Amino acid sequence: MTTHEERKQLIVLLNESITSGARQAQACEVLGLSERTLQRWQTGEEVNCDQRPLRDYQPPHKLTEIERAEVLAVANSDEFGHLPPSQIVPRLADQGTYLASESTFYRILRAENQMAHRRSEEPAHPRTKPRAVCATAPNQLYSWDITYLPAAIRGQFFYLYLFLDIFSRKIVGWQVYEEESSALAGEVLRDLCRRENIPLNQLILHSDNGSPMKGATMLATLQRLGVMPSFSRPAVSNDNPYSESLFKTLKYRPQYPLKSFADVTEARDWVTGLVEWYNHEHRHSAIRFVTPAQRHEGLDASLLDNRKAVYEAARARNPQRWSGDARNWQKVQAVNLNPDKAETGKEDNKEGTIQSKMAA
Repeated sequence: MTTHEERKQLIVLLNESITSGARQAQACEVLGLSERTLQRWQTGEEVNCDQRPLRDYQPPHKLTEIERAEVLAVANSDEFGHLPPSQIVPRLADQGTYLASESTFYRILRAENQMAHRRSEEPAHPRTKPRAVCATAPNQLYSWDITYLPAAIRGQFFYLYLFLDIFSRKIVGWQVYEEESSALAGEVLRDLCRRENIPLNQLILHSDNGSPMKGATMLATLQRLGVMPSFSRPAVSNDNPYSESLFKTLKYRPQYPLKSFADVTEARDWVTGLVEWYNHEHRHSAIRFVTPAQRHEGLDASLLDNRKAVYEAARARNPQRWSGDARNWQKVQAVNLNPDKAETGKEDNKEGTIQSKMAA
């Protein structure tokens, strides 16, 4: 709402602009006014205050404070305190009573902050996003999960335990068992840390909230190995995206068997060939199409530099075929897990690295 003094100042500014040669319509547009508003201001009577009405409309059928209190008392009574308004109103009608409509019940409860939880069970707890972590080298950040492999007996499965290095995308550890167990997962992790020669307090291991992941044996193993656990939120699959994406890659391969595995040995043989292909033959799109093994061993920098030289030479031979920059073959320096919004898209973000997380 524009005050009387502000109107005077705006009219003076507009008159000065028009006198200097500006068009009235454009001057009004710059000030955010319509020409009709300017005309009304200029032709209106001189007043000392804004005479526009400040209407405080009150509906004639509005509930009185006594009626609102009665609605709240009924909604919070022992008989109806555990029910939503959609259940309260019909039951009151069965008793020959009408206090207000369902929408009015909802509106009053909402105004009193009583709509969050009305049942007797424990209310849901808010879940915060897992902390953001960033890997800048192999053996800093792992992700692991368990997936089902079909067995010959309907309703039974073999269980593939799979550990992935998020920085290099290499499958660094795996095993197939006939059951899910935190003890078996701990065995795979101990063997993995020994083979990769991982020192204490270097590795973060991320997983979902399954019982093998949070079992006492697995947590004790993590503590003994100096591995920091990280868990996704319950029932939120995209908090553990790398393992989920890996399982889809493995199971959607043409070589995935159409028939169930006869025994655990057959399942292990198939996974052995699969891991060999994934680590040493598969060019991963997220790491500039080098193999996970090449990136894990630090060979990707020279390979990408060579590709860059090949592209630059091709562009020099036929510059007319290149309308823009050559393909980006720069090494991916950092990989984020559950990044904060401010970090999304920053591949070279040096803050929040594994070392700083461990130091914290």
